[in-house]
Amino acid sequence: FKIRYKMRISYNWLKQFIKTDLKSEEIADILTDLGLEVEGVDKYESLKGGLQGVVIGHVLTCEKHPDADKLKITTVDLGDGNAPVQIVCGAPNVAAGQKVPVATIGTKLFDKEGNAFEIKKGKIRGQESHGMICAEDEIGIGTSHEGIIVLPEDVVPGTLAKDYYNIKSDYVLEVDITPNRSD
Repeated sequence: FKIRYKMRISYNWLKQFIKTDLKSEEIADILTDLGLEVEGVDKYESLKGGLQGVVIGHVLTCEKHPDADKLKITTVDLGDGNAPVQIVCGAPNVAAGQKVPVATIGTKLFDKEGNAFEIKKGKIRGQESHGMICAEDEIGIGTSHEGIIVLPEDVVPGTLAKDYYNIKSDYVLEVDITPNRSD
């Protein structure tokens, strides 16, 4: 019969005390080699998906879609040094000059049930769309779906949304601590 205690250690917290570029799994292996039993390494995100692939864009133009009353065709500067991208948007509040969060092609977003869906290049009523300008509920930072998120004018295009919204990710190492017993 062994008494086991479990300790959960934040990888980010550990890195405050140990200057290292090792990955969390490598730290777990080292701790195990030192005699501590690392039972697992779990990823923690303050927001599911961590807003990976979502950047702040600047809406340069916004025109009515020729084949749909409620859609608009926008060109958006993603701040990456490339040409602006065309995005078809159905939000009633989208307008030229706005700074907005944009889910780029390949981004995985999560619905209310936690199911992932990927943003793909597509055609909407005959017009190409290279991403999605996002509402609060689409990126998980709120529940509103009344329109897209309009950010302050001083936000720099290309800023990662995870940095703008201060989304944190970490790894948690679960360590089994077995007390030394003489019997």
